[in-house]
Amino acid sequence: MLTKKLIDYCKEQGWWYEDASADYALELERLGVEAASAFGQFYLHVEDGPTFIRRGRELYQVCWFARNTNYALTVQSCHETLGLPQAYLPLDSFEAESGYFYHRDTGQVLRVSLGSELLDFKEGRLTPQWPSFNDFLLHYFELPG
Repeated sequence: MLTKKLIDYCKEQGWWYEDASADYALELERLGVEAASAFGQFYLHVEDGPTFIRRGRELYQVCWFARNTNYALTVQSCHETLGLPQAYLPLDSFEAESGYFYHRDTGQVLRVSLGSELLDFKEGRLTPQWPSFNDFLLHYFELPG
């Protein structure tokens, strides 16, 4: 479930929509993500166009991308090219050879770069930096915990 702090922040930004999109709910289902999860609630109710921009980085509105682009190919590419486990969904375009990834089973978020970081992750020396999607969003939007 998305925290009240994040919901209030999104409302203040004018990004919060009370009515969830049935099309976006279908996209979450296709991605294997529970609508009641923090990830599901965020992407069903929050939108500021196709991306959010903070910290000099774009974050996908994943449901928009899943519906309007070939996001499935992006997901497949991340798994095949980077060797990430199937449970990880890309949250951005992996610009500057690093990116954020959501683990649809645990809710954790990983930031990984090409090179030694990716190798460390594959060998178990690097674990997701954020234990939950809520924690990641607080970081991304620069909100105090």
